[in-house]
Amino acid sequence: MKLSQVQQLLDAKILTGQEYIDESVDEACGCDLMSDVLRYAKENGVLLTGLVNIQVLNTADMANMHSIVFVRNKQPTSQILDMADDIGMLVMQTSLPMFQACGILYQNGLRGAKPKEDPNGL
Repeated sequence: MKLSQVQQLLDAKILTGQEYIDESVDEACGCDLMSDVLRYAKENGVLLTGLVNIQVLNTADMANMHSIVFVRNKQPTSQILDMADDIGMLVMQTSLPMFQACGILYQNGLRGAKPKEDPNGL
């Protein structure tokens, strides 16, 4: 799914990274627990979260996710937006709650990630 379609479906406002709006994502991850993002998210996905701090960007970047949608009208700081701009990340904001935003994306064909294999069986 193209990020422009994600924006349209979620009636989201682009906060930074407009130049990436025509890129595609393979899946979505709706999460506020960043350790779960690292466990479940895959590259080239979009992260939906209500958590607004610098760790969200660090985690998304580490997971090779290049787009974030802040739900519930959460407003990232200028520091977060500057960092997102520096690392080449599209950041959007929607008024929708996370459950509804994820449901809309799922209903329109964007699926979530399956857990990564744990070599320790955990």
